[in-house]
Amino acid sequence: MLELRHISKSFGDRQVLSDISLSINKGEIVSILGPSGCGKTTLLNLILGLTELTEGQLVLDGEDLSHVSMKDRGFNIVFQDFALFPNLNARENILYGLRNNPNASTPQEVEDLIDLLGLRKHLDQRIDELSGGQKQRVAIARTLVLKPRLLLLDEPLSALDGIIKESIKERIRTVARQYQLTTLIVTHDPEEALTLSDRVLIINEGKIAQFAEPQTIISNPANDFIRQFILSQLNIKRSNILKLFSESLPQTTPASSRIAKPQPFQEFGHAVA
Repeated sequence: MLELRHISKSFGDRQVLSDISLSINKGEIVSILGPSGCGKTTLLNLILGLTELTEGQLVLDGEDLSHVSMKDRGFNIVFQDFALFPNLNARENILYGLRNNPNASTPQEVEDLIDLLGLRKHLDQRIDELSGGQKQRVAIARTLVLKPRLLLLDEPLSALDGIIKESIKERIRTVARQYQLTTLIVTHDPEEALTLSDRVLIINEGKIAQFAEPQTIISNPANDFIRQFILSQLNIKRSNILKLFSESLPQTTPASSRIAKPQPFQEFGHAVA
């Protein structure tokens, strides 16, 4: 379990986050959602260890990581721009992190992960020959071979469209289920957060506005900000949000309780994500 205990962050006289307290279960997918400048990226950086806490504690499975370096936390992040090496092919990118940590995954575990993410036929391709969805899967695979204790995703779907976006969403859910991997996603998109996550953390002006399952946020928004933010961002009527929600939302039980036997992932139709 990941616990944030009364976390605050200030830069000089400017307070960016104030008294953030919550618990996230093992294997759960949680999206961090909010308007630009609300503090969600700062919170991600605090969890990653890229930024020092001003106050509070960050605890994982009973271990206080508040002052542990980013390198030693055992977390990993997939950036919005993928951060892949253009001079290496897909397989070489996936294996790159194992150069310094060769025992993180066995060769068979690497092969199983490649099949799970549907990357087998793309392994010899250069990065500039891959689609956006394929690059995203390579970036996720490169992270997972190092067996992170926590997976952080920064706007993972922002550069993707349509059926490719839906494919990547399903792959993220599959990884969380099959690896029981706690996954935190920063996004500005309410539809993305509501249809991908077990729970959604909505931040406004550096404070928790609501932290709940998507159904609860839709049916019982905590305040007018939540109601207006969700409706205005989606730009559709409430009845249509509920229809979108019922059609697109994954099962509401936490990902950790939805473990399925790993199977190779199938492509969606003729689209290659």
